[in-house]
Amino acid sequence: MRFMHEFRDGELGRGICTTIAEACRPGRNYVFMEVCGGHTHTIARYGLEALLPAQVRLVHGPGCPVCVLPTGRIDGAIALARDQGVILCTYGDMMRVPGSHRTSLIQAKAAGADVRMVLSTLRALEIAKENPDRQVVFLGIGFETTSPATAIALKMARREALANFSVLCDHVLTPPAIQAVLGEGGEALQGLIAPGHVSAVIGTRPYQAFADRGQAVYVAGFEPLDILQAVLMLIRQVNEGRPRVENGYARALTEDGNLRAQAAIAETMPDLRSFEWRGLGVLPQSALQIGEAFADFDAERRFALTYAPAPDAKSCACADVIRGRRRPEECKLFGSVCTPDDPIGSCMVSNEGACAAHWRYGRHRPQRGGEASAAPAAA
Repeated sequence: MRFMHEFRDGELGRGICTTIAEACRPGRNYVFMEVCGGHTHTIARYGLEALLPAQVRLVHGPGCPVCVLPTGRIDGAIALARDQGVILCTYGDMMRVPGSHRTSLIQAKAAGADVRMVLSTLRALEIAKENPDRQVVFLGIGFETTSPATAIALKMARREALANFSVLCDHVLTPPAIQAVLGEGGEALQGLIAPGHVSAVIGTRPYQAFADRGQAVYVAGFEPLDILQAVLMLIRQVNEGRPRVENGYARALTEDGNLRAQAAIAETMPDLRSFEWRGLGVLPQSALQIGEAFADFDAERRFALTYAPAPDAKSCACADVIRGRRRPEECKLFGSVCTPDDPIGSCMVSNEGACAAHWRYGRHRPQRGGEASAAPAAA
């Protein structure tokens, strides 16, 4: 298949790794953050860290949309489904994310709440049409990647006058999250592997601010050779002392991004608001808010919802993992009381969560002696 197997070629990968080792300068260390959770899973799946020289360290970032959603937002969605009698629709990852007291949407469903997993916003609209006597709320989460789908749903709902459809908007923005990480000590990071899917929407221009402040930036795809090439190009930028934004995912995105998607977002969710993030605190202008022209489809206004912050589970290190301060296996709960089958933190739930990645591919699971061990790299 074009653009898949070509980017998983083992011989080419070994060649890039050799070039990376040659590019590393003696006595210099390189620390790069992969911002996107999709990149984290590729790194774990193919054992890429084990292929890199000891001088190169990869740090996980705040690029998992489910992981960065704070406990209070999850509690709010559960309460809406449980207490308001609505049909709550959301993507699959959100179903098992634990809120306060480890309660999740799937548990609320088991207790009688009408919570439904959907694969798209269009299915949520269909459910609203099929149930004209019920209020249907779509829990919209994610970064800029999933925001256009929510925007289209809002436009269709208004065009079709679906009075029983609304959106609980929890869409967040990538650049403020990166800025927050860099602002709290991320100056040790010399480079950023920027997310490919987000960049397909917003383009590469928003990352120029990070290059201007000294971070090398490389936008990468999601195959193993994409990641290895990103590491090589970031090392070269650092060695040259000339940080800049490079697009290594030109097969999927341009400098300007998807202008139609940007326009749809600007039309429906033009207002930026302060938003609490797990691990990053309240960040100004870091989330989308449904605009006045679509206020009739804003679930927060329709049901007079107010946000109530809630603490994370004790001993859960998700907040530190999101900020790149700790690796998943450094959490005392990892692999013992916190597993994908019985997660305590959101990072162990999502397909983009760092803890889920480290567990799923078995490279850092605790052994019988109690210590994590790294499995050999994939061939």
